[in-house]
Amino acid sequence: MLRSVQRHVGLPKANRSQLLEHLEWNLILLIDLRPQAADGKARSHSLMHRWSKLFVPTLREAPADAEVASHKFLLRAGYIRQLGAGIYNYLFLGQRSLNKIIAIVREEMDTIGQEFFLPALLPKEPWVESGRWSVMGDNMFRLKDRKGAELCLGMTHEEIMTSIARNELRSYKQLPQIWYQIQTKFRDEPRPKSGLLRVRQFTMKDSYSFDLDKAGLDKSFDLHDAVYRRIFTRCGLKFVAVEADSGSMGGSQSQEFMVYTEAGEDLIVSCPVCGYAANLEKAVSRLEPVEEMAPTGDGKPELVHTPGCAAISDVAEFFKISPASDIKCVAYMALKREAAGKGAAKESWHGVAAFLRGDHQVNETKLLGAIGAAELRTMQAEELTQYLNAPAGYLGPVGLKHDDKQLGDGLTVIIDKSLEGRKNLVAGANKLDYHVRNVVPGRDFTWTLSADIRSVNAGEACPTIDKNGSNCGGKLVVGKAVEVGHIFKLGYKYSESMGARVLDPNGKEVTPIMGSYGIGIERILTAAIEQGHDANGFWLSGSIAPFTVVVTVTNMGDAKLRETGEKLAAEIEAAGLDVLLDDRDERAGVKFKDADLVGIPFRVTVGKKAADGIVEVVTRKPSQVTQTGGTEPTNVDVPIDQVVTHLKSLVQEDELLGGTSA
Repeated sequence: MLRSVQRHVGLPKANRSQLLEHLEWNLILLIDLRPQAADGKARSHSLMHRWSKLFVPTLREAPADAEVASHKFLLRAGYIRQLGAGIYNYLFLGQRSLNKIIAIVREEMDTIGQEFFLPALLPKEPWVESGRWSVMGDNMFRLKDRKGAELCLGMTHEEIMTSIARNELRSYKQLPQIWYQIQTKFRDEPRPKSGLLRVRQFTMKDSYSFDLDKAGLDKSFDLHDAVYRRIFTRCGLKFVAVEADSGSMGGSQSQEFMVYTEAGEDLIVSCPVCGYAANLEKAVSRLEPVEEMAPTGDGKPELVHTPGCAAISDVAEFFKISPASDIKCVAYMALKREAAGKGAAKESWHGVAAFLRGDHQVNETKLLGAIGAAELRTMQAEELTQYLNAPAGYLGPVGLKHDDKQLGDGLTVIIDKSLEGRKNLVAGANKLDYHVRNVVPGRDFTWTLSADIRSVNAGEACPTIDKNGSNCGGKLVVGKAVEVGHIFKLGYKYSESMGARVLDPNGKEVTPIMGSYGIGIERILTAAIEQGHDANGFWLSGSIAPFTVVVTVTNMGDAKLRETGEKLAAEIEAAGLDVLLDDRDERAGVKFKDADLVGIPFRVTVGKKAADGIVEVVTRKPSQVTQTGGTEPTNVDVPIDQVVTHLKSLVQEDELLGGTSA
């Protein structure tokens, strides 16, 4: 490098200046790639981050297609840029924040598990063994190599971890095991949207536990629950843990960690009295008794002409009844997907008629689970004729022939549990402009199966019963939320199908029981932005913000202010805080707007008061409401020699109050 300087001594002054700046950055790079000390830690050095040298492409307006707050602000703050549908480049600030999140996740996971790193490009064979190659459908990216071998991009790694366990674990003495990785995942999302909330490539912490018995699995599950709560709390999230549906993962129990936000695509049902919480896909409630109608005539089913009454509201008005006394039918075609050997899938569509109260809605996730189907779609007119021989709007259960086996050759009839024991109901007569009254389930019609297939409604009674047998008494509320983590008790689904075995203490060969546990890294960042933003930008907890403090020099042309800002930033950095010095030659207003935008929790403004030994410390998170209903950050004048102490106390308070759980 010295020879390079000597060769260019004769260059014009301007070019020499450019060369020296280039060499300065080369020296910084060499320092950053320095050897590690004997203790494994990098040797410390001071590397002041200067805004003028960084690539932070902020935008005054968000692109028109950005809808939710996190998407808008991630783009405006220069954290990300879109490359394709559901595919994003992570720029400097975004990657720096994600790295901090990953560091927290890794630090906490290391307390219970061992870190692996598995390939993202996976062979077909393990997926065939588990049976999921044929059931994952279009969500999985699939490809072939030049020899024609079939491969996929990993959505999750249950099969791969199980193959390692099968090949390496031999005895109960090697259990329990918790293995985790932080790895890129791929999902062929049909409708990528909402920025980083619904994407096709994402980063995930996924871990897997192997235990000898169910008691061991319970312990591994509880260990993850505790670790997840610490992770989300340290990241500053206000979250709730809820019961959830296991979906294609399978297993006996699962729990989601959710952050409430209007940008959420999940609906969470909760009780403000006892704390019950569940995803709408899993939630139940306690229904109040319904006053039954008195029978008419001899009490047997009676055909009634109801011209033009195809809607529930029209039927209720015609008979002067509550929709709760009407039987609603929703007719579906359900896809049955079965493994057919060598990874092939045998697929067939079957007719399904779902019956429930007129004031209830079908929960399709519950319905899929109850009948064991892979997909649902609404019946078309010709299919209604084939399976029910009836017109839409007048479908009913009386007189229907159903298959005794679900998803068999005939019609699968499923009723919601809320219809059991009811009397004198109204239902469609399977005839245009006609209904039947005095219908009694079990007497006038039967079914293939009954199950809870309805969605809980806000205001219904909480299902919780205390140890004394008393009802909670609370009323359920429903809110939108984003999932940031999910933990599953998988059971034996993968270890059994893939032949993993160990010897128990008696020398008997047994199958290990498994758990699976995931955290969406980008979702932590987006959820934090969703719960902490205003019209001007967003604020992150110092633990995950790209920088904890930005030192803003209002006038870089003033040598005294510039010197004060440089010195103060160096002192803050020496105190162990991530600091960004805004040394740009921009107007103060531009700097303030950028600082408010990019998520840095604290700002130190070096302005006119610096001549009197005073600077302004701004806490970005609003603490007061304005007269117009908006919010304002907290501004405090602090003596320069007390700034570091003041910032440390703010950071400590931020860490203590950052996140909460329910």
